[in-house]
Amino acid sequence: MFERRFLPVVVVALVALLVLVTGLWAVDSNRQSTTEVDPSGQPRQIVHNWKLVTTWPKNLPGLGTAPENFARYVNEMSAGRMQVRVFGAGEIVPAFEVFDAVSQGAAEVGHGASYYWKGKIPASVFFTAVPFGMTAQEMNGWLHYGGGLELWQELYAPFGVIPFAGGSSGVQMAGWFNRELKTTQDLVGLKMRIPGLAGEVFDAAGGTAVRIAGGEVYTSMQTGVIDAVEWVGPYNDRTLGLNEVAEFYYYPGWHEPGALLEFTVNAKAFAKLSPDLQAIVRAAARAANQDMLDEFTARNNESLQQLLQAGTKLRPLPDDILALLYEKSLVAMAKLRAADPRAEKIARSYDAFATNVRAYHEISERAYLNARDKVLPPVMPEPVD
Repeated sequence: MFERRFLPVVVVALVALLVLVTGLWAVDSNRQSTTEVDPSGQPRQIVHNWKLVTTWPKNLPGLGTAPENFARYVNEMSAGRMQVRVFGAGEIVPAFEVFDAVSQGAAEVGHGASYYWKGKIPASVFFTAVPFGMTAQEMNGWLHYGGGLELWQELYAPFGVIPFAGGSSGVQMAGWFNRELKTTQDLVGLKMRIPGLAGEVFDAAGGTAVRIAGGEVYTSMQTGVIDAVEWVGPYNDRTLGLNEVAEFYYYPGWHEPGALLEFTVNAKAFAKLSPDLQAIVRAAARAANQDMLDEFTARNNESLQQLLQAGTKLRPLPDDILALLYEKSLVAMAKLRAADPRAEKIARSYDAFATNVRAYHEISERAYLNARDKVLPPVMPEPVD
């Protein structure tokens, strides 16, 4: 007959056994997210094979480097548990269908610029560039420490897409023109490849904004489809040979003072990853984001010197043109905010951060640059006539 004095011991043993079984079940369930059983009954590791589609030609220097770096980082950090393969524009989907491809699951990840989706998501322009807005350093600060990334995620959530910062070119150039700009009248009737909110501004200033993918800008200038083109800056522009199809090169890039690119990840595909693989995706995007800015900073000056030596005519935008573009930028932004509550919400956050960081940079970045210019010899590139 079982003695009652052993009952507590038995209860404790049963509880311990239940805890052990539950723990083993949890471990096994977690393991199933990264392993499966082959026909012989042996466990084998699941490899997540992802397709990365881009809006750029494959391996395009600068812009096209970021997706390649992202894929390499993920592949290496996951020790092969994730394999990301990069496809350039047109290999799987056209350049301007990258967002839809990721949203619909045709590709697990994309790389492009958020303002390309302006027709679908008007507020997306904030996450590439705002005319006369924040620089790359300021944008990264807003995204990662000022609430910008959370607003971006909220904006893309209805489409089943998770955004991450995907690189920046830094301050861009105003673009290439087939004629010299002297007054605001020189903009009238000018057909220019210029996307995003800046395209609306250019239209309002008297020109005609044309939406063309990167792989088409050279031939479009060469054949007269457009009269001017903004692409990025000296490094990428020289790579595309834009100095061969336009004579005048203008600065500064009022329209894209810190053009941010993006990685877009399919939310369902991301949810299937184990926590450590999710962390690897985040870290890879963050690293690729910084690396692109580093590369552009290193390459732009050298490329500009080569362009000047080849005969490019470097010019600053006339003050009256800059003033007109700023005036039209205010109008375009006001229209966007009035038409879209999401844009208004994002704009309030963007403006607040931009105002504060600008105040600080007056006594830090700008003050230092001014002080440096007072004591060092001038280094302004000499315009070529």
